[in-house]
Parts: sequence; C-alpha cells; structure tokens
Amino acid sequence: MYFILFTAFIIFLRLLELAVANKNEKWVRAQGGVEYGQKHYPYIVLLHTLFIASMIVEYIFKGGAFNYSLLFIFLLLVIFKVWVIVSLGKFWNTKILRVPGSAFIKKGPYKFFKHPNYFVVICEIIIIPMVFNLYFTAIIFTILNALMLTVRIREEEKVWAM
Repeated sequence: MYFILFTAFIIFLRLLELAVANKNEKWVRAQGGVEYGQKHYPYIVLLHTLFIASMIVEYIFKGGAFNYSLLFIFLLLVIFKVWVIVSLGKFWNTKILRVPGSAFIKKGPYKFFKHPNYFVVICEIIIIPMVFNLYFTAIIFTILNALMLTVRIREEEKVWAM
C-alpha cells in the first residue's frame, strides 16, 4: 500500500512539474525565448518514464521494505526542488529555453552553485527507489542519468556561454 501511495505521489509531482514547465515555456516563448537541446530532450522524457516503470516492475518482482529515513530525505529534496523552481520563477523549465539577452539567474540556491536542479535530480534518482530498497533501479538509472546529464549540462553550458 505504501508503495502505491508513494509511486502515485511521485507521478503526481512529475505531472505537476510538467504543467509548470509548459506554462513557463509559453511565457518564455512569448518573450522571444529559443529552445536548445531538442535532440536529447525526448531521451530525458524516456529516461524518467522508464525510471518509474523500472521501480514498479522491480517492486512487483522483489518487493522492498519501506525506509522512513530515506522518505524524510526525499521530502527534503522536494522542498529543495521547490526552492529551485521558485528561484527561477517563469524561467524554470524541463527544456533548455533562453530569452536572448537574459542573464543567468543567481538567487536562491543558484547563489551557491550552478546547477542545483540537476543536483536534486541526481539525488532523486538514487533516493526514490531506495525508499523501498530497489537497488537495481537506483544503480541502473543513476548511471543512465549521469550519461544523460553529461549531454544535457554540456548543451546548457554552451547556451549560457552565448
């Protein structure tokens, strides 16, 4: 029962993030924003979809004990991600969008390091499956996410160097 509720919560959060991203994308494009990294974006969507599917399949076949400590850490990550999203405001997105001439935002967690959103995603990919001791999903998707982020961050750095 806990697994179903937790997974539903994860899916709800992802859909909420996509809704915010879509709303923000419309605003950014209305400001003349340009999208970059379109080639790799479908792979990011696929990676995150397969991540949730892998958790479900692994749980069905293996089961897993509920870890309250890791749930608490996950909830802290949710709070941190909200801080990231609020700090970027209408510029936060799951895509790489840039309004020509706009400056890199340096408030909130962006005052302290360059890619706090990716820090949260890295932690989520590890912590979310580990709430139920789903080691396979945590390991495989941490590796796949690391590969994806090397492409993603490289592309984003090029955009912000313009």
